[in-house]
Amino acid sequence: MSWDPVYKLVKQIPRGRVITYGALAKALQLRGGARTAGRAMAATPSGRGIPWHRVVGDRGKLLIPEPHASLQRKLLESEGVKIVEFRVDFAKHGWRPKRAASTGKKKSRTNQKAR
Repeated sequence: MSWDPVYKLVKQIPRGRVITYGALAKALQLRGGARTAGRAMAATPSGRGIPWHRVVGDRGKLLIPEPHASLQRKLLESEGVKIVEFRVDFAKHGWRPKRAASTGKKKSRTNQKAR
């Protein structure tokens, strides 16, 4: 499976903001939900500029095990994100993607007469 759609969305997260694994999965309609999003983030390739550190657990909890947990914390704090007891203030730093624009036109049902 290609994780490119996941990485494309993660690249859109602004500095100083975070998204949960669940919200990421919901936005992309990933089968398996947050766990699938977690697998995608665990497989993040290095050197592609994907801000993996901006994806957190439910209610802003930092879930990545050491040694990456310390790096995630350091990167988030360098962006101005305040972390208290391994949690990001999600009310202040949470981010939600804009809804995707529809790709097709809606069918109009105006003034159609039966023949």
